Amino acid sequence: MGILVAAFILDFVVVDARSHVFGPKQAARWVIGYIFAALIFGAFVWSYFGPEYGQQFLAGWITEYSLSVDNLFVFIVLMSSFAVPEMLKHRVLLLGVAIAIVLRGVLIVIGAAAISRFTATFYIFSAFLLYTAISVWRSLEAEPDTEGNGLVRLVERYIPTTRDYVGAKFVVRIDGKRFITPLFLVILAVGTTDLLFALDSIPAVFGLTKEAYLVFAANAFALMGLRQLYFLLDGLLAEIIYLAKGLAVILGFIAVKLFLEALAGTTSLHPPHVTIAQSLMFIAGVLGVTVITSLFAVRRNPELALQSEVKQVLIESVEYQGEAIAHLGDEDPKP
Repeated sequence: MGILVAAFILDFVVVDARSHVFGPKQAARWVIGYIFAALIFGAFVWSYFGPEYGQQFLAGWITEYSLSVDNLFVFIVLMSSFAVPEMLKHRVLLLGVAIAIVLRGVLIVIGAAAISRFTATFYIFSAFLLYTAISVWRSLEAEPDTEGNGLVRLVERYIPTTRDYVGAKFVVRIDGKRFITPLFLVILAVGTTDLLFALDSIPAVFGLTKEAYLVFAANAFALMGLRQLYFLLDGLLAEIIYLAKGLAVILGFIAVKLFLEALAGTTSLHPPHVTIAQSLMFIAGVLGVTVITSLFAVRRNPELALQSEVKQVLIESVEYQGEAIAHLGDEDPKP
């Protein structure tokens, strides 16, 4: 926890001390750095607490990192709809992710408490993950909320807001009256909208480890490394055209694993037990096959990359440009 806080302080004070455009090369270095840090942490857990816990963390982190890619698509829409200047995007993601990690921590504590008291909770997690897997396989995507969520709209309703960015300020004074800027709203939108994705990914990680600390660590490392991945989206992920299919297979696998564990814990049956080593190999294998087949397909037919989910989101985000801030400041907020 201390290292996580120190990483945020270092990122905010050193990297983001001066607002600037975050380039692909700088983003790539940070992505590699966070991946390396997660592997070091996994090696520490493996050596200090044993291979079982080390494998649980690695499986949870890989799964969480993969599932978190969907967050980026929503972040793209939010950034566009709030018309965030390029030089402020890194700060938005940094502080938004900080909010997301805190909120996910609360969900993890609740989930751990439910699991420790009711083994049948795994039935609920299993059914939910299976439904999500089917939806992801069919690419059933809900229409993105370009204004964030209900909490953001509630803040807009009761607090005076301005549609203009004023550097990196969250609050400005205009004619003696305080207004919050769109920067505050978009950070709130990014941090709280992430909870919708946590409802999918946190049960998935609990399907790999019951240790709440490892679930939180996997989420923290995934979200910390996710921020810079945003700036590599166009070139890095556009060619992984079968990512949704691979994630659906992984979610389905974890759903079955949870169901078998629930049967073992609530009945006299003795269903097959899927070890964490088998889970880790399966998840890594599915992701490997997903990447290889995607790159091979794109090499044979480059037009497939233009039809990928990433490209579609980038195109659609243009339609939402400035939509969330167009109405700000038009009406006085309710007292």
